Amino acid sequence: MNETASLRARAEIDLAALRANVRALRARAAGAQLMAVVKSDAYGHGAVPCARAALEAGATWLGTATPHEALALRAAGLGGRVMCWLWTPGGPWREAIEADIDVSVSGMWALREVVAAAEDAGRPARIQLKADTGLGRNGCQPADWPELVAAARTAEQAGTVRITGLWSHFACADEPGHPSIAAQLGVYRDMVAYAEKAGVEPEVRHMANSPATLTVPESHFDLVRTGIAMYGISPSPELGTPADFGLRPVMTLAASIALVKQVPAGHGVSYGHHYTTSAETTLGLIPLGYADGIPRHASGRGPVLVGGTLRRVAGRVAMDQFVVDLGGDVVEVGSDAVLFGPGDRGEPSAEDWAEAAGTIAYEIVTRIGGRVPRVYVNETPADQNETPADQNEAQAGPDGIRAAENESPPDPT
Repeated sequence: MNETASLRARAEIDLAALRANVRALRARAAGAQLMAVVKSDAYGHGAVPCARAALEAGATWLGTATPHEALALRAAGLGGRVMCWLWTPGGPWREAIEADIDVSVSGMWALREVVAAAEDAGRPARIQLKADTGLGRNGCQPADWPELVAAARTAEQAGTVRITGLWSHFACADEPGHPSIAAQLGVYRDMVAYAEKAGVEPEVRHMANSPATLTVPESHFDLVRTGIAMYGISPSPELGTPADFGLRPVMTLAASIALVKQVPAGHGVSYGHHYTTSAETTLGLIPLGYADGIPRHASGRGPVLVGGTLRRVAGRVAMDQFVVDLGGDVVEVGSDAVLFGPGDRGEPSAEDWAEAAGTIAYEIVTRIGGRVPRVYVNETPADQNETPADQNEAQAGPDGIRAAENESPPDPT
């Protein structure tokens, strides 16, 4: 028995699940607007399709890290409010201003650059001042806040900027009860109060990320920023499973088995022979590897559903492929190997892979590479009562994976 097949792999993206997740998150923060964070190609799911689906479900803002990500949304024809927050000197400030993108300002250098760009563009820039309330990453320290606020107000009075937001970010919102949560909220409120006393009239004040949206209602303010939760992944196992929050994983990663063969007992498998067969068995070759984002750290541990049975990676994950021991089972070449998905039919979750690799589920989905085609299903919204489960039952095949006849290359953004 030694056969090969040609179909390789796909990441199926269920946009009905994403829309339902957005609605569930909006319900969690009913008094606030929702920003759909689509940075890093929507955490590996495809920025443009996911942004469109989120807007269809009621998101009022889109958020990106880099200005180039924000500009790509505009180039794709997406309107509405877009914000980006990770700037470096010499960035495309003027392009962002002309594209009506809200830009984050964390220090005086950035304010100077955005003011100069606004003067060149002949129109005011929309800026949001970011406060470092304790994360210690981007943002303005409390000691420097008065200078930044005063300079921003001067620029606003001169007509070169409009201060549209005051915002910050949590360090430990994914750790329930962590003392830094209350401490950061206190600092944020003080910094907002200072800015407003100085004359700033923000359209939005926002601090809540996905975990805070789910568990810290006092942090919702005017806007919540939902990233990983929008894609149906819990921000932290300690907070609860996706189902606990009414969320459903959006991505299913599957590959077609490329080779099935019988090998004798004592046969080494993959580089370094870290796995050796204990008896005569069958091996299945999965045509995905660390070049596709499958973590090498999950070698020997990563779970895969093959033929209705949960298997584990046998030996090391290589650049383009890995092996599972089928235990003597007969599996057809071309059959689906499901690495992770919603779990409806017993397949692992992204969290299961995160545990196997010693990382977080954010990394598992975000690192899936560009040579894995994204296959979008449920692109057209049904009615507002559509549920991911209904869509899944309607379109899933007998193995729980939808057919990939509409397979297309990954979205370039």
